[in-house]
Amino acid sequence: MTTTTTNEVYIVDCIRTPIGRGYSNGSLHSIQPIDLLSYTLDQLMKRNPNVDRGLVEDVICGVVSPLREQGANIARFAALKAGLPINVPGVQLNRMCGSGQQAIHFGSQAIRSGDMDIVIGCGVEMMSIVPMGSDWQLDNPKFVEGFNFKVLHQGVSSEMIAEKYNLTRDEIDKFSGRSHELADNATKKGYFKDQIIPVTLQDGKVVDKDEGIRVPVDYKKMSTLKTPFKPNGKISAANASQISDGASAVLLVSGRLVKKLGLKPRARIVTCTVVGSDPEYMLLGPIPATIKALEKSGLTKDQIDLYEINEAFASVVLGWKKELNIDLDKINPNGGAIAHGHPLGATGCILMTKMVNELERSNKKYALQTMCIGFGQATATIIENCSYKPISKL
Repeated sequence: MTTTTTNEVYIVDCIRTPIGRGYSNGSLHSIQPIDLLSYTLDQLMKRNPNVDRGLVEDVICGVVSPLREQGANIARFAALKAGLPINVPGVQLNRMCGSGQQAIHFGSQAIRSGDMDIVIGCGVEMMSIVPMGSDWQLDNPKFVEGFNFKVLHQGVSSEMIAEKYNLTRDEIDKFSGRSHELADNATKKGYFKDQIIPVTLQDGKVVDKDEGIRVPVDYKKMSTLKTPFKPNGKISAANASQISDGASAVLLVSGRLVKKLGLKPRARIVTCTVVGSDPEYMLLGPIPATIKALEKSGLTKDQIDLYEINEAFASVVLGWKKELNIDLDKINPNGGAIAHGHPLGATGCILMTKMVNELERSNKKYALQTMCIGFGQATATIIENCSYKPISKL
């Protein structure tokens, strides 16, 4: 058990909803974003009765399409709807796909600075209700002119990465199938049970599993799918992240208050970082982000027991793996966004929730999470398992 230190930041708890397909026939489509987020916040606090709701000093929420049903500072409205007292503020942010992870970072930084003691970092995205790109104007020539780089679609960038690292279509598809198979295995063995909060729909149906996982994997069919970003390319719908609905929340507490309230922390935030990267090869940001996080932490890549890298596209993960020479067995051991989906603003907190739970389940010490971000950015976080117990070697 890690000894708590006053100026350290700890994850006391983390939860997520099941992830639904982000279409009108998806399992969560009937729920409004504010209701899914408020339910998640309420469940987080109910799981932690020793933390008075009035002690929460901010609710920071990642939302990638922050308009209409997901606008108007959904963090504040969802917090109020969840029964948090009126003194608890809220703010939403958009760092594109890194938004949920950035919410954790901002909360961690507020605590580490001494300004706050308890913050909830969270995220929500209902892509079936507010479609991806609703807040963009990339089809407006005046919006995209004047840059010294090409403004490309992420899918085009993912094809460029596949070429850069000489990735074959078969290699990419096999990694994608692996994601589904690992996620299915984790579901069947109950690895996600304690992290997923079941959602009851109006008709009484209970949703408690990620909807996008497809097994057995039909590799033959996968190889025949069209490649929309490049004729005879390598990137298809089967080896890219799914359009999804979901929410997640992480309870961050200072070492001082962990000790005062007698809380049992689950993980310690070791370091947080964000980088900018090439806007055309926009999805390679996790490479410098990973390097920077390791340098700031003083850890080596071999000391990291588990990596969660967002599967925006399989080529992103495989390019990162080749560049840094990361052991495949350490990468996304319970599958990733290709299988369970990528509800944009929520995914950063979802991956963190998965990572904390897997560290505990496997009794591993350190984990690193990184996410590519549109137009050349990436976030990275390293955490330490507070319940880690070294296995003595004979």
